[in-house]
Amino acid sequence: MSEPTVLGIESTCDETAAAIVRGRTLVSNVVASSMEEHARYGGVIPEIASRAHAEAFVPVVSKALADANMELSDVDAIAVSAGPGLAGCLAVGVSGAKALAWAANKPIYGINHVIGHIAVTQLQFGPFPKDTLALIVSGGHTSLLHVEDVARHVDVVGTTLDDAAGECFDKVARLLGFPYPGGPHIDKHGQLGDPHAIKVPQGLTKGKAGKEHPYDFSFSGVKTAVARWVEAQQAAGKEIPVDDVCASLADSVATVLANKAMHGCEEYGSKTLIVGGGFSANSQLRAKLLEVGKEHGVEVRIPQIKLCTDNGAMVAMLGVNLVEAGVRPSSPDFPIDSAMPMNVISV
Repeated sequence: MSEPTVLGIESTCDETAAAIVRGRTLVSNVVASSMEEHARYGGVIPEIASRAHAEAFVPVVSKALADANMELSDVDAIAVSAGPGLAGCLAVGVSGAKALAWAANKPIYGINHVIGHIAVTQLQFGPFPKDTLALIVSGGHTSLLHVEDVARHVDVVGTTLDDAAGECFDKVARLLGFPYPGGPHIDKHGQLGDPHAIKVPQGLTKGKAGKEHPYDFSFSGVKTAVARWVEAQQAAGKEIPVDDVCASLADSVATVLANKAMHGCEEYGSKTLIVGGGFSANSQLRAKLLEVGKEHGVEVRIPQIKLCTDNGAMVAMLGVNLVEAGVRPSSPDFPIDSAMPMNVISV
């Protein structure tokens, strides 16, 4: 098989997505989001998200095939996110993908959604050099991974000990009165503020904890410090400098992520850092990573925004890698795993 054609299906949170990738070419990419239905609750409600997936599954997959001018029989394999994610949401996508695979007699791969965020960069930047490091930053995950072989061997270098970067932003955004999701609002206001106006701590970088966890991440204390500062201002009857708060928070988080990633690159002798996940759409983080990468002689590969957030292209791209590497398909009764470990690539 010269260039495998894979249908990728994604339903881990609030996006129902399907895409077709042929080799390293994105043929079609369709995403339906239930974000607006969750906004009034200030966060994703799993039951609402699951129902939205059930309603969107057939239209989204049908459109992905139609946009590619293909039938289901034309694809070589189906890949679907089997974890990590919200259990009810995963169940909808996986059961739908299994039904398609069974009906069309196609092999199916239950893949790790987070590793998909790494694989998708191949659509833009081509193959991975040896000893590539990957920084995954999303609503629920902040991880530093060493990619020996994206289809067979990925090691965890560092992980989130409490709040991920995205969660930290959403919680501070709520405090400042921004609607959900808060990340884009902090980004927009942060571009207008002074990143050094407020002293925001840099989690897990100092003292004994920093030495014990050189590559791990902790943003819970950062969120608390900003909350205490805002409360103190309010108690004193002072106006909150929203732009400065956002800029200072964004700068602190971006600096920690960039410095730890570069430290990891030095440790592993890596000259390439791949960045993925919804939070990598943040403009301050993108700028900081590119700036620090230049200083350290590391090529930072940040995909275009539409490939950062959850999408079917990343699932299909990892599926292509698995087919090319000769990895056996998943058994037809493979389970979902809402807490799938980062070193599991496919089930």
